[in-house]
Amino acid sequence: MANSTDSDASKGARRGLFSRKPKAEKKNKQPGRMKQIADVFKMTRRNDPSVIWRMVGAFVGIIAIGLIIGFLIDNWVTMLIIAIPLGLLAAMFILSRRAERAAFAQIEGQPGASGAALSVLRRGWILEEQPVAVSPRTQDAVFRAIGRPGIVLVTEGPSNRVKALVDGERRKMNRIVPNVPVHVIQTGRGEGQVPLQQVAKKVKKLKKSLTKQEVQAVNKRLSAIGQRLPIPKGIDPYKARPDRKAARGR
Repeated sequence: MANSTDSDASKGARRGLFSRKPKAEKKNKQPGRMKQIADVFKMTRRNDPSVIWRMVGAFVGIIAIGLIIGFLIDNWVTMLIIAIPLGLLAAMFILSRRAERAAFAQIEGQPGASGAALSVLRRGWILEEQPVAVSPRTQDAVFRAIGRPGIVLVTEGPSNRVKALVDGERRKMNRIVPNVPVHVIQTGRGEGQVPLQQVAKKVKKLKKSLTKQEVQAVNKRLSAIGQRLPIPKGIDPYKARPDRKAARGR
């Protein structure tokens, strides 16, 4: 009897090792790539109904060009095989660009949107998740990024109201890192302001003046100071970030 019990236990252990995972665990898996693309498409179409026609136009246009070239060289089958994946790639590129615009449209006007616009920047930039200056009364804010062009201050709020916050940050930067360029970008739809979806593009066009080592040194000096900001009461609005997956078209 003991041998039979031990045998049953060992068989049960082996079945446990090689058995399929319970359905409950499968439900916790991340959504697949096609599910992500479908979600991105639905979100984009809600904000930009013309996206489907742009995607279809790009796909059909690439196919048509491929067929024309194929007939000219008397090998339309090969050109069609080449044109189909190129058409799909063009359609996905359009979806990616329109999805990024739709993502920014959803957060435009919300507190923290300017910081979200900076979060699109890739390697080479050191970003502050929280604003470096904020007005508790109006919720106007200044966000900071450090990169090879120097220090970039991105404002959020009307130009006349954020001027005092920007001037205060400029004086502080000139006192702590006096030889580092300070650039100011004002976000918004007014005159002289930059729309959210163009902030990252504007930052990337700034002329580089620091080395990678100098960027790290500037960040260390500013981080060593530390600061405590009067964050407004209630929910923290500065955790807003655009959907990266959507911006990338995944």
